[in-house]
Amino acid sequence: MDSNQKWYQETPFAITVSDAEGNILLMNDKSVLTNEKYGGASLVGQSLFGCHPEAANQKIREMLESHQVNAYTIEKEGVKKLIYQSPWFENGQFAGLVELSLVLPQEMPHFVRK
Repeated sequence: MDSNQKWYQETPFAITVSDAEGNILLMNDKSVLTNEKYGGASLVGQSLFGCHPEAANQKIREMLESHQVNAYTIEKEGVKKLIYQSPWFENGQFAGLVELSLVLPQEMPHFVRK
């Protein structure tokens, strides 16, 4: 694979990446589409804090300070999603947050591996 290939651009789940101050650096195609009614691609360069209600902004501030993962599921308009928000690092230094938003089937098997 070409190291310059943007493999993430056409994945079937949304990827949004911010810097350490919470400014959006990157949105893949699915993230742009998912956030179209909020501005889509024009959100790149904007603050995460302008895109969320205060309760979510408090959680974002906590993650920016603590560098901890935040993972949960939601259901909106009959669509169930896994939201996984994680710190990312560059050369061992905290660089920001990455959010993955994946649509889940309503019924999903769960396996316990040994």
